[in-house]
Amino acid sequence: MEAALIIFALMLLMVVGLGAYLTVKAVGAAKRGVERTVVQARRTVEDTTLRARSFGQVGVAGALAQLRLDLRTSMRATQQALADGARADASLRESLALFERLSAHGHELDGELKRLEQEPDKQRTAQLLPDLRERAGQIIQAADSLRWAARDRARRFAEDELSLLSEQIEMESGALRDWSSEPVDDLAAAAAEWDAAQTAPNPSPTSNPAPKPTPTSPPAALNPPTPTMQYPWQKAPRPESAG
Repeated sequence: MEAALIIFALMLLMVVGLGAYLTVKAVGAAKRGVERTVVQARRTVEDTTLRARSFGQVGVAGALAQLRLDLRTSMRATQQALADGARADASLRESLALFERLSAHGHELDGELKRLEQEPDKQRTAQLLPDLRERAGQIIQAADSLRWAARDRARRFAEDELSLLSEQIEMESGALRDWSSEPVDDLAAAAAEWDAAQTAPNPSPTSNPAPKPTPTSPPAALNPPTPTMQYPWQKAPRPESAG
């Protein structure tokens, strides 16, 4: 009885522990989903704000907004292209590692540009703009190079695969069209033979009957009766005396 209680308690603890683990995993997944949604919404709002500033403001503020917008757009597009390509091409993982190092410089520059937007000394900020544009240009050029290289690689693989597939289809199509007269003649002869067998009259079960035995006369008696001689002077026997 004690052993059964111990086993029941252990099973209960296992069920409770498994339920708690699944609950924590579900909560964590939901939390990560909410965080991704919040980050995406925040990025969308920030990009919209930067786009509005780049069009609506002039001078240093508009230049900073446009610089940040170009930097963020290029980095996000490159990250998406490399992530999508790495799922099908493992060799792009090294490119992803290089992009992570480049992203560190991009985040640093974006943070610096964001702080300069709140800088009251616009003259000092204007003096820093050439250096900031050069740094941003280097990062954008490197990101664009990685992105287009990944796209060119994927397009080349797709073209090679399509060419190989086209060759295989052409070979298969030629094999399907490569018929000769011999198989056709064999099929025609077989079909004609089959039709002849179907249309021929069915032979009777006794198509070759055995010859019937010729009836033979019964053997003569050993002592045949001597025929009675009829003399002319004798009278014909009467019918009543025939019996």
